[in-house]
Amino acid sequence: MAEGLGGIWGMVIFLVAIFAIMYFLMIRPRQKQQKQHEEMEKELRVGDKVIIAGGIYGQIESLGEATVILKIESGATMRVARNSILGQQEIEETGKRVF
Repeated sequence: MAEGLGGIWGMVIFLVAIFAIMYFLMIRPRQKQQKQHEEMEKELRVGDKVIIAGGIYGQIESLGEATVILKIESGATMRVARNSILGQQEIEETGKRVF
């Protein structure tokens, strides 16, 4: 009977180890990434140059609670969801902005 319990405990330990691996490789990094994105959203200011999920570059004209008005290169403005902003535009090696 002790031999059967050892097999069960081995299986339990194996399942806990698999869950721990999944947590540290998949769940925790995603939570960290989501927290960074939320912080970036809070730090947005009028005049920031950003890129949205659709691949559109623009400059923030105004900020709302859930939306942002972007001015794009053609001079047109568009309203987008605040959470669709992927991030601020990176500065190229030459020191000039992408947009």
